Amino acid sequence: MAEERILRSANLRSEYRSDRGDVVGEFYVPALEAAGRYDRAVGYFTASTLAVLGRGIDDFIQRGGTMRIVASPYLQAEDIAEVEAGYALRSVLERAALRDLERAAEDPRAARSLGKLGTLVAEGRLDIKLAYVASGNRVGMYHEKIGVFRDAQDLVAFKGSANETLSGLVGNFESIEVFRSWDERDSERALRISRDFEDLWQDRTPRLRVIPFTDAAKTVVERTIRDVGSVEEADDIPANGAPISVTPQDTKGILAIPMDLRVRDYQKEAVQNWFEKGCRGILRMATGTGKTLTALSAAAQVARVLKKREQPLLTVVIAPYQHLVDQWAKDIERFGVTPIRAYESTESWYRRASNLQHALALKATPGGVIVTTNKTFGDSAFQSVLGNYKGQMLVIADEAHNLGAKHLRTKLPENAKFRLGLSATPERWFDDEGTAVLTDYFGEVVFEMGIGDAIKAGALCRYTYTPVIVELDAEETELYVEVTEKIAKILAAQRFIEDPDEDSPLGALLRKRSNILGHARAKLPALQHEIEKRRDDWFQLLYCAEGRHPLSYETGADEEPSQLDQAMHLVGNQLRMPAARYTAETKRTERTDVLQRFSERELQVIASMRCLDEGVDVPAARTAYLLASSSNPRQFIQRRGRVLRQAVGKSMADIVDFIVVPPEDAVGIQHETERRMVARELTRVTEFAHLAENEAATLDILRPLRSRYGLFDT
Repeated sequence: MAEERILRSANLRSEYRSDRGDVVGEFYVPALEAAGRYDRAVGYFTASTLAVLGRGIDDFIQRGGTMRIVASPYLQAEDIAEVEAGYALRSVLERAALRDLERAAEDPRAARSLGKLGTLVAEGRLDIKLAYVASGNRVGMYHEKIGVFRDAQDLVAFKGSANETLSGLVGNFESIEVFRSWDERDSERALRISRDFEDLWQDRTPRLRVIPFTDAAKTVVERTIRDVGSVEEADDIPANGAPISVTPQDTKGILAIPMDLRVRDYQKEAVQNWFEKGCRGILRMATGTGKTLTALSAAAQVARVLKKREQPLLTVVIAPYQHLVDQWAKDIERFGVTPIRAYESTESWYRRASNLQHALALKATPGGVIVTTNKTFGDSAFQSVLGNYKGQMLVIADEAHNLGAKHLRTKLPENAKFRLGLSATPERWFDDEGTAVLTDYFGEVVFEMGIGDAIKAGALCRYTYTPVIVELDAEETELYVEVTEKIAKILAAQRFIEDPDEDSPLGALLRKRSNILGHARAKLPALQHEIEKRRDDWFQLLYCAEGRHPLSYETGADEEPSQLDQAMHLVGNQLRMPAARYTAETKRTERTDVLQRFSERELQVIASMRCLDEGVDVPAARTAYLLASSSNPRQFIQRRGRVLRQAVGKSMADIVDFIVVPPEDAVGIQHETERRMVARELTRVTEFAHLAENEAATLDILRPLRSRYGLFDT
């Protein structure tokens, strides 16, 4: 800008008032046309101001003008509640300020002006900061309204009632006072207002705090540089003209099927069925059949269709645990998108998720993916992100049965048009209501592939199944009978049995009885016999019962080692086989290391409890020892699936299952109680044996047991 006193030539008066003239046309526009720098501190600022300033801002930009804005975002009730609840204040303020800019973008009068703002930001000529009053865990708005225009030598300062908004500059009745540095009557106040702004900008004002905002605002404003050009070009084309040729948009955020991915025919069928049902439904696919890749292929197809319509898509993937989120993230990256991983502290993901939400709403990006855990999904912070988003959304639920739990089923976002549930066993165990909620939300099962079909299709490997029969000892039998009698009394006293909550008396007793079978002491000697047969084999998984033996709680014998500890001692110390634990206490980085060492033949055995049940990829595993017994079909189906995954050089898997029965000479246990115990165990055995390569041999092993209890039909 030429060094001349052009502000003096703008003929600015000392006061402007709505009843005596046009505040915008008579003051703002002439001042901008004359100034090379504009500083503004205001109650709250939105980019719609630029739609009002019109020609003045054009000249300001062309002459290389610079702007500094200090604003206090408008805080809604939920924003204040989050601050008081301990959410990061900076994140709340930034989200509120971005919300102001989004609303400005919805005003057609501001479309081109937002592009001009984007130009200033991109060229480093606009800087924005947020101001607020801080007091303890409460926050107040900054309401002062001052401004300073400068040229090479002079300045014009002003203060008054007008906010930098359309309503503030046009719709309201406003007045401002103007102080010119070259007028002796005004110079002292003009310089004082200028110093006040500088102190504010440098965060030197007592009781006020000022934080940077420019980088956060870029997501909203910079994209308008491109959009403004497109809008201007489109405006020149007649309504009946030829189709508009649009430059391809940035594909960032759009899932795309990788070129090297072989999508199997059954996966294509699953995606097709889902589309035919309006992009809603559940895929009941056996563990190891590629549910994740099938789901991402479906998501990629949805994203492709919506991209043609210029409708951005937010894809939200919900998985049970953090390590599953990490696995999903790797697969999503293979589809060309780096997702936001939302778990652990809110500060680690909330700002990025909010920024993505804003960018999608403003079509600054064509798509984006957030992957989260069940826990984080249910928290208020994540729910606020989903609730505030009004665009196209796809929800993918991994192990969807978990979302039928009472504390999660009400959190499923109703504004998601596209919904995909994944589970080998979508029905919830003893929870018809939760199952119905899932079906109502996601839709019916639209594709099904069981383990038998998957083995025939070559998606899973064949396997042999070896049931190993072990007996309860006398103490375990006595406790089993006692617990069973208590369960029977509760069932007899209740006409209608609801889903037995784990904390309820019935739920606790059922869990205790299951633990008696899971911790049966005879399992360890039987395990030693089986594992010695495979002492030189690699890739072995060992599933142990959780917690400690129920009798240790009865006797107070806290020193009794857990089944996992005993198994690790057997494998690592007695048999000298390299082994490692994989439990809930294992850190995430250590889990990755354990799986890597296992696949590279540094570990022969991984001993776990429940952490390998859902979703963890261990394709190298050849042998699985099922020490833990469960009548829940989901658990044994998941565990079988872990070891049936295909891998290079792997053609067969081996499953060793430990079946618990009463001793033949049991005292005090009724025959019907024995029979029911064995029947529950044989339910799992029958399921496993039916598809095994050695089904006939398995039936021979079980024949004496079936004969003793009259269970040939089980």
